[in-house]
Amino acid sequence: MRRSIATVCLSGSLAGKMDAAAAAGFDGLEIFEPDLVSSETSPEEIRARADRLGLSLDLYQPFRDFEGVREAELLDNLRRAEARFAVMRRLGIDTVLVCSNVGTATVDSDEVSAAQLRRLGDLADGFGIRVAFEALAWGRYIDDYRRAWRVVERADHPAVGVCLDSFHILSRGHDPAAIEDIPGEKIFFVQLADAPYLSMDVLSWSRHHRLFPGEGDFDLPDFVRRVMSAGYRGPLSLEVFNDTFRQTDTARTATHALRSLVWLEDQASKSLTGTGLQQLPALEPPSDLDFVEIKAENTDAVEEVLGQLGLTFLGQHRTKPVRLWASGQARVVLNEQHARDLEPHVAAIGVQVSEPYDVEARARALAVAGVVRRAAAGEQRLAGFSAPGGLEVFLGENSYGDEPAWVQEFQHGQPPALRAGRQSDANVTGVDHVNLVHTWDDQDEAVLFYTSVLGLTATPATEVASPHGLVRSRVMRTAAGRIRLPLNVAPAVSTAYPEHVAFSCGDIFGVAAGARVRGMRFLPVPNNYYDDLVARFHLDQATVDRLREYQLLYDRDEHGTFLHFYTRRIGRMFFEIVQRSDDYDGYGAANAHVRLAAQARLEP
Repeated sequence: MRRSIATVCLSGSLAGKMDAAAAAGFDGLEIFEPDLVSSETSPEEIRARADRLGLSLDLYQPFRDFEGVREAELLDNLRRAEARFAVMRRLGIDTVLVCSNVGTATVDSDEVSAAQLRRLGDLADGFGIRVAFEALAWGRYIDDYRRAWRVVERADHPAVGVCLDSFHILSRGHDPAAIEDIPGEKIFFVQLADAPYLSMDVLSWSRHHRLFPGEGDFDLPDFVRRVMSAGYRGPLSLEVFNDTFRQTDTARTATHALRSLVWLEDQASKSLTGTGLQQLPALEPPSDLDFVEIKAENTDAVEEVLGQLGLTFLGQHRTKPVRLWASGQARVVLNEQHARDLEPHVAAIGVQVSEPYDVEARARALAVAGVVRRAAAGEQRLAGFSAPGGLEVFLGENSYGDEPAWVQEFQHGQPPALRAGRQSDANVTGVDHVNLVHTWDDQDEAVLFYTSVLGLTATPATEVASPHGLVRSRVMRTAAGRIRLPLNVAPAVSTAYPEHVAFSCGDIFGVAAGARVRGMRFLPVPNNYYDDLVARFHLDQATVDRLREYQLLYDRDEHGTFLHFYTRRIGRMFFEIVQRSDDYDGYGAANAHVRLAAQARLEP
């Protein structure tokens, strides 16, 4: 299956977009007319450059406001089309995208639109060009692909077919099932875009909020399966209008785009055969979080807090300046190697998978950059990859609750028997979630990374208020919740927005009491918060006083309750302790603004 991308998806010059698309591994391009018009490169030179790069030029787009008009306007539209077809012949492009009329249509008639497309087909045929008619979601009269197909069918011209765009179909909630009723040879082109579900006008939604496959809420695998079942075998092409992608590095975005298309092919191929869609190595989502790594030039302050929270020092790595702390299934690696001038920050996570080599092969097929770390003789090699945002992700084999083999590389710590004996309800039992921070230009790419490489599921995006603006958050997780990675985009004016590791426990009051005895200074919670708890949840005064005593926060929904508290900030991070009761599955989002305001007050 050939893969194509519209130049509108990428930033920079037309030449730069072509180079980036070829380097990423695309087979072809859609030429977006404004990119051509603003370029100093002639159509002949663009065609030659594409040939040198091994790119086909698959589509010229868009040709707007053609059908549904009076005769005088039609004649002018045919004149415009003839000029465009002459340019397309110079480019060597044989398919033009004609959008349904949104501005000048005055005749709401399938018969009229079909007759006008037939005349356009006659003109295009003389240039060796095909017309791919697309129903725009905001078309004045034709805004449904099923009506566009009826018009094309009525036109009955060999040079006139349809273009199917996933955004225009799925954003309107149209049932894609009827795609399979269209003969494959009459589907001239297919354009793909994902998007989050938003309550806004469809034009603004389309122009600013499209995403690459796997990053939004549309069921694109089903869409592609229906297109392929209809018999379509042309390019699968990305057409993504997005303000972020048009401002980010061209090469990076092109690689990101191809990864999304490879992932989509794999997802769509699961119930199809003989379509040419690429299949990736099989994927079983991770079973558990293996470890969290915190890196800094000096991790003494982190060790102090870990000790206050009741974690145990397990030992120093036998060949590296790396130490291990743990409690229950929570393992924290403190790394001072190659960390000059770095403040404490979340640098890596390890995940446990059933077949590390399969996941490694899958990541490489998705063009994910690997991470190489030196391993001495006898030490376990963990395959690693760099996630968008800089976090390193390492793959370990399932330990099924036992101590992973790599732990034996840490010496001179607590013996296993003593470590096991210390566990109780008043101890940390595991890592509940790792809260990561991304910039505005890499969160969507991170969603795709965790979806395509690890098989995590993305929850809908939410927003919480901070003293510096809104924080956008989206959680990547396994179905059972053994791995939870909230991805946050901090306000642009907020510098060094901190990340954090949240530990789970069975008795949060016991953990808090032990931490206080060991000298912990909790993140202070204002008295106004506890007064508000009484009003919101009708808690008795004794319960509220006990929460206030340990600076605990409280949340409750129809599924259960959530108790949590925070440490103060250490460099670029901090810790959280949480206790979930019953089936509570959230993160205390209603309390986030209290935490953010408290941290802002304590910042130097």
